[in-house]
Amino acid sequence: MKTLFTFALAGLLATSTFANDAEDLKANSSVHTNNKKISVLLNEGVGKAKIAIYDMNGKKLHSRRVKANVDVLVPYDMNSLPCAEYQVMITTDDEEVTYTVETVEKEVPAPKVLPLMAYGKIVDHTTVNLLVIGLEQPGVAVQIKRSKDDKLVFEEMINEPEGFRKNYILNGLDPEEVYFEVTDAIGRTRKIYI
Repeated sequence: MKTLFTFALAGLLATSTFANDAEDLKANSSVHTNNKKISVLLNEGVGKAKIAIYDMNGKKLHSRRVKANVDVLVPYDMNSLPCAEYQVMITTDDEEVTYTVETVEKEVPAPKVLPLMAYGKIVDHTTVNLLVIGLEQPGVAVQIKRSKDDKLVFEEMINEPEGFRKNYILNGLDPEEVYFEVTDAIGRTRKIYI
């Protein structure tokens, strides 16, 4: 009777060991993505394992065998494949774990657009000097308008590549009665009150 009890206890321990194996592999492995790169980490003690990557249709894209007697990081570069969900299957002799990951394009920050740099200064009682610098593309629309009613007094297009300086003679108007509205080729606008 004692022998039968010992065999039953040994059998129970053996089945509980197999039940914990899958949990052990899950606890000793992880899969992470960073944009279009997948990283598979196998902790020390996993032993011999097979890593396979599948697309969501079940097509095997890659597989390889690794030996994880120490912590092992296995990188995959997915840049040649489309952004999508993929399955990463890790298999040992006793267990199997599947992870689902998604790859995405790296976000490219929009280029920072600096404000238009345009300055005006009074030269004399009828002349204003306009300075525009830091242009990214040639083409600047210059408008001179009356301050009291926004009526257009003068307008021209200047096609200098990087910037320009120009004197404007205001016939019959005081420089303080007008303002300049300058718009460059990429749409940046600046109003200059003298």
